[in-house]
Amino acid sequence: MREDRPYDVVLFGATGFTGGLTAEYLARHAPDGLRWALAGRNPAKLAAVRDRLAGIDPALAGLPLLTADVTDPESLHRVAGSARVVASTVGPYVHHGEPLVAACAAAGTDYLDITGEPEFVDRMYVRHHAEAVRTGARLVHACGFDSVPHDLGVWFTVKQLPADAPITVDGFVRAGGRFSAGTYHSALTAFSRTAEAGRAARERRAVEPRPEGRRVRAVPGKVGRSKELGTWAVPLPTIDPQVVRRSAAARPEYGPDFRYRHFAAVKRLPTIVLAAAGLGGLVGLVKLPPTRRWLLGRLASGQGPSPQQRAKSWFRVRFLGSGGGRRVLTEVSGGDPGYDETAKMLGESALCLALDEGLPATSGQVTPVTAMGDALLDRLVRAGMTFRVLDAPR
Repeated sequence: MREDRPYDVVLFGATGFTGGLTAEYLARHAPDGLRWALAGRNPAKLAAVRDRLAGIDPALAGLPLLTADVTDPESLHRVAGSARVVASTVGPYVHHGEPLVAACAAAGTDYLDITGEPEFVDRMYVRHHAEAVRTGARLVHACGFDSVPHDLGVWFTVKQLPADAPITVDGFVRAGGRFSAGTYHSALTAFSRTAEAGRAARERRAVEPRPEGRRVRAVPGKVGRSKELGTWAVPLPTIDPQVVRRSAAARPEYGPDFRYRHFAAVKRLPTIVLAAAGLGGLVGLVKLPPTRRWLLGRLASGQGPSPQQRAKSWFRVRFLGSGGGRRVLTEVSGGDPGYDETAKMLGESALCLALDEGLPATSGQVTPVTAMGDALLDRLVRAGMTFRVLDAPR
């Protein structure tokens, strides 16, 4: 039924900072014949983005523009009903994301976003997973730096190990880069809603089935020195371990007993102390409405690092895996994690769902690995991200 829709991909939120980068990525890398469109609430700003894209490819001067707003459910249903895949960059998602998820779930339309907000993902599972299963829609959250390198990186690591034995994987993240106003606002929103996030997680656990005959865990680690990597390892409380755990629950390749831990790799111990103190103070401040409003006003929406700043940014995630008497060290690496690479990951995810054949048969709220697996990994390698096996650790 979706083959008859006018658009293969609709990018919602193209006038934002990351949305604009994603639009530029598609303008440079979408195959000939892709039927795609831009969507947002401001027609004039959409037209300005289209003019910028026409400078990349003059054929895009006629790219369709769709007016839609998260406060107008009917407009979102029109967008969802016109597309095979809708990719959204409109955050903070806990405030702005649900109406589009609901529209896509009802229309049987594949949905992608770049959220790193656990509360939003958990609430969308409780409220819309069953409807998406019924209609055949795939709802795939966290298709940016949260959490594609980690989800696919663990998948790549697990494939180097035997699937008939218990498997453990530890991920170690290092990155250098700047953040945009959208990321800043999403992070402050999440810090201010820890109680709501806890309730959402409990509600999901109450209804989400567990894998039968297998054990799958994502557990917090402890601060310590990693002799294999030569750095300090600091537990990283992001959405990534949750995404990895849900991929492991869906795929038997992760073995009968799977455990994942997620760390930041830090070279110097004082950095850990300063970061912990700063984060603790920030979490306290955002819980107070006056200071939260002041902090949110420090960066205006649509701002982000310059091309020169992004060119100096990078990320590297190493994974130490063990299972069946074997050990393996792998690495996923790339350029600017929050924006250039996130635009690449979201763009390639949209192209993967819209165009690639032989994807796993699935529906409902699923992870990048569950929905796309090797097809997305191969796309990202061709697009310049590195997935490699390093020398086996001693």
